Amino acid sequence: MLILQRKAGESLMIGEEIEVSVLSVEAGRVRLAIRAPKSVPILRSELKTAAEVNREAADEEASPLSLLDVLRDAGKN
Repeated sequence: MLILQRKAGESLMIGEEIEVSVLSVEAGRVRLAIRAPKSVPILRSELKTAAEVNREAADEEASPLSLLDVLRDAGKN
């Protein structure tokens, strides 16, 4: 894992086609802008986790309440 420090208005490049810019840093929250080709999927990690749990639940017939717990826990991060 690469750890970088960036200020508002600064950016970084991932490869030749993906640019991540810091729009603002306020009250412990960072606003990012991501410029990437449409072929590159961009998904918040909590949504990816929820989708994985949803797939597992479909295979294992987990209760809907357990899925809601996962979404609540993901939203706390």
